[in-house]
Amino acid sequence: MSAKQKLLCLLYALIALLALVGTWGHALSYLPLGIVQANVRFWQDTLVNPASRFLGVDLIVLCMAVWLWMLSEARSLGLRGVWWYILGSILIGVSTFVPLFLVHREVVRARRSEGREGAGLAFGDWLGMAVVLVVALGYTALSFGLAVPGLPPGF
Repeated sequence: MSAKQKLLCLLYALIALLALVGTWGHALSYLPLGIVQANVRFWQDTLVNPASRFLGVDLIVLCMAVWLWMLSEARSLGLRGVWWYILGSILIGVSTFVPLFLVHREVVRARRSEGREGAGLAFGDWLGMAVVLVVALGYTALSFGLAVPGLPPGF
C-alpha cells in the first residue's frame, strides 16, 4: 500500500471516529428509554420541524444511493462482508460505517493494484476537504453546545 493510500485510509478512519463521537454523543441520551422506546422517540424527534424532516429525508435517500454503490463496488472488487457495513450504518450510523467501508475498499484496491497507484487527490481537492472538515468540526462542537471561535455565543 502506497503512502497516499495509507493517508487516505487514515483520513477515512478519522472521519469514522469523528462521526461516531459526534452522533453517539447525542444518541446515548435515548438509551435510558430502552431499545424500543429509544428508537420510537428518536424517530419521532426527527420529525419535529421542517429542518429535521429535510435532513431525515435527505439522509435516507442518500443512504439508498450510497448502499447501492457500496454493493456494486463490493461485487466488482470481490470485497466480502459489505452487508455488515450496511447493517452497521443502520444500527450505529452511516457516517461511521461508510468511511470504514472505504478503508476496506482501499485496502482491497491496494492489494489488487500490486504497486500501481492512481492519480490521487489534487491540491484543490485537499483544500476543499479541509474546508469541509473545519465546518464539520464546528458543527459537531455547536451540536454539543460548545462555543466556536468566530461565531456569536448561542449560535
